[in-house]
Amino acid sequence: MTQHTQLAALRAQLQNVFIGQEAVVEQTLVCLLANGHMLLEGVPGLGKTLLVRALSKSMSLKPGRIQFTPDLLPSDVTGHTLYDMGASKFVTRPGPVFCNLLLADEINRAPAKTQAALLEVMQERQVTIEGRVYPLEGSFMVIATQNPIEQDGTYPLPEAELDRFLLKANIDYPDHASELALAQGKAEPNLTELKAVVDQATVSELQAACSAITIDDKLATYAVDIVRATRSHAALMVGAGPRASINLVKAAKARAMLHGRDYVTPDDIKILAPAVLRHRVRVAPEYEFDGQDADQVVAQLISQQHAPTP
Repeated sequence: MTQHTQLAALRAQLQNVFIGQEAVVEQTLVCLLANGHMLLEGVPGLGKTLLVRALSKSMSLKPGRIQFTPDLLPSDVTGHTLYDMGASKFVTRPGPVFCNLLLADEINRAPAKTQAALLEVMQERQVTIEGRVYPLEGSFMVIATQNPIEQDGTYPLPEAELDRFLLKANIDYPDHASELALAQGKAEPNLTELKAVVDQATVSELQAACSAITIDDKLATYAVDIVRATRSHAALMVGAGPRASINLVKAAKARAMLHGRDYVTPDDIKILAPAVLRHRVRVAPEYEFDGQDADQVVAQLISQQHAPTP
């Protein structure tokens, strides 16, 4: 089975479970191929947790899950050391981050100190417990879900943590036909019927192949120009940093591979730029008052940049 066939089978299986959310499924697979992390935002009940469970079962990866709550401690995330009376020694008890695919559910329900416990493991793929470093084995991906920050009991994520997510996907309500099919039980998700399409070794091979895809210098410049434009736009009080440029290029390569190409096109960059940038920029209050959001500003930036032609 070719890599493109494997990806097509994985995509089809996820779309059969996550009904009416094709764009979110594509962005999830882009994150996977680019070896990045993903932030999912949407009101409760749209299937954020379902997507992660389906992805885990489809890839034979070791899953982990953390339900973030206001009283969650950093050690509940990373693990801790305790004294074993029977063995008369200290024993390290690993936390749920020691896995391949971590669901950080409702991450913005916990205060900033606990949220920040994920920073090291997301960036370095390692965990420090009582001064000792424990590297993670195999691939590692965090899919964090959050409710809109306007809801009660939520905390905004620190900017340093937001920047660690390759992209942020917004889950909207399904269209009428999809919701009707769900309501009538004609498209009811069934996780028990899912089978593993790829394994750990295959995931690593796909990620390596994605990284090896080349991008034309003109297209790389196009991606960087879009990111740099966020730093001088009047509607933005905070622009995106260099990590956004790096991640936009990675995401564009991943989308090219997902569509069976070994080259990047301007559309790969245009389509993914909002997801890569929306959580890295901050709209000025006066523009927010006028009804503008990050996606609208990014769309303006893209329209002002000249896309290179072959």
